[in-house]
Amino acid sequence: MKDHIISRRTMARLCAEPSPDDGLDPHSRSRIMPGARHLHGRSQEAPDRKALQLCHQVAETLEEVLAECGDVVLQALRVLDVEPAPDASRLLVTVAVDATPDDTLEPCNVHDHLVRASGHLRSEVAGAITRKRAPVLVYRLAANPDAFCY
Repeated sequence: MKDHIISRRTMARLCAEPSPDDGLDPHSRSRIMPGARHLHGRSQEAPDRKALQLCHQVAETLEEVLAECGDVVLQALRVLDVEPAPDASRLLVTVAVDATPDDTLEPCNVHDHLVRASGHLRSEVAGAITRKRAPVLVYRLAANPDAFCY
């Protein structure tokens, strides 16, 4: 089946002011990130629906695993966000310490606990998702957890 191509003359009659976006799919415009670098002549697109679903599933799994683990430091963590970095094979997990002001934890201490538990966390994520390979999890500790909103 041939694509239907509208001539410039016909398009000019149909609109008041012609613009460079005329004739493009309006849904594809929202997926392209502004200021994205070009790769092979095409602009990079925002994460697709499947990658976002994976991030949501990983966030839910990590919330449950961290809450149930025996480490008190890891139990005090809350998952704020999971995003592809740069794609779904590597995920950036943003966590915050969900403790009272009396129980402030050092960021280095939290990072050490996450590094020690990273194998267990990744294996739990691998069991919860249906993918050929489990994504690599990279952790970031949020300085101000109130700055991240859903």
